[in-house]
Amino acid sequence: MRRVSHGSLLQYMDMESTYFAIAFLGGLIPALFWLWFWLREDRERPEPYLLIALAFIGGMMVVPIALPLQKLAMEYYQGDNLILIWVIIEELLKYAAALIIVLWNRAVDEPIDLIIYMIAIALGFAALENALFIFNPLVSGDLTNSLLTGKFRFIGATLLHVLASGTVGVFLALAYYKSALQKLWWGTFGLIIAVILHALFNFFIMDASGGTILGVFLFVWMGLMVLMLIFEKVKILEAEHRPAETRRT
Repeated sequence: MRRVSHGSLLQYMDMESTYFAIAFLGGLIPALFWLWFWLREDRERPEPYLLIALAFIGGMMVVPIALPLQKLAMEYYQGDNLILIWVIIEELLKYAAALIIVLWNRAVDEPIDLIIYMIAIALGFAALENALFIFNPLVSGDLTNSLLTGKFRFIGATLLHVLASGTVGVFLALAYYKSALQKLWWGTFGLIIAVILHALFNFFIMDASGGTILGVFLFVWMGLMVLMLIFEKVKILEAEHRPAETRRT
């Protein structure tokens, strides 16, 4: 049996730490770019940066909770059923993180805030998830595959998480001025739609190649265009309920 020296072990651990730091930045920087992009939709009454940061970090904290649950699901499900269960786990946990960390906060004082925080949660989740996907080929010495993974997740999977969680935020925003029971129903319905969108993406991307991948990404991009249009609808909804004197100022 070959013995590994203490120095070699430390060198190996140091190399892995370096690779993870690179992968982490590779997942973090694109997510922060998309976060900046979506925060521009709330420029009139921006949210506290600390609360946005907490939401983002909360999304990252969901990943180490989701992974063991998804691994456990592999013992009971397979094929399309397994993919669906994985999606349900991710979307439920992101929504739960939002409810626990931020959605109860008094700073959430207008409908659009619900979408913003759901997107922040989603991007935090995507940042760490993407880092893990980049890390695996990187540590194996496959730099090309690592770069391609980061590129495709930047324009695909990351935006999918935005679309899915943003959809939940949209339904919560549209129910902002409704009763607590109606908010519960609207939020649940939004979660179901988010699961469907996420699952459809995963089902198609698993067997996609070439032009098919572009079609799957186009599905996500079109969904995001709809999301941006709904942003404007939510702004109108908020303006209609804002006191007249506040609107004048």
